[in-house]
Amino acid sequence: MAMLLAVIAIGATEGGCSFRLGSMFDKDKGDASDVTGSIGPVARVSDDTNLTDADMALARNAASDILSRGGKDASQPWENPETGARGSVTPLATTYASEGKVCRDFLASYVRGTNEGWLQGEACQQGQGPWQIRQMKPWKRS
Repeated sequence: MAMLLAVIAIGATEGGCSFRLGSMFDKDKGDASDVTGSIGPVARVSDDTNLTDADMALARNAASDILSRGGKDASQPWENPETGARGSVTPLATTYASEGKVCRDFLASYVRGTNEGWLQGEACQQGQGPWQIRQMKPWKRS
């Protein structure tokens, strides 16, 4: 048993990420070159989703694409290979008129890391123009 604990202790101290302890304790000498790794900062759109602006743009594009096709019972997948986020967009019900425009609601799923959930949205179209996403926000169950 003692041998197993020694192996675990050695493995915990010898493996893993690169980190220079001196920079953590010596604030005057630490700089950006002390940090290693490949994960960059994440621009968070919402605390609820953990999606970046780029993720949201891809979901919006998928919503516009599927709404432009006008089909029933269809979904459009979306994916951001840079962040690993992915999901699909599904139009809901039928179109309705709002402020002189044709509108339709949709749901978009998302998965990013351990976060997953739904976004609710509304898109509208003026005449034969493109669908404009009016809103897309985390779906709250009531």
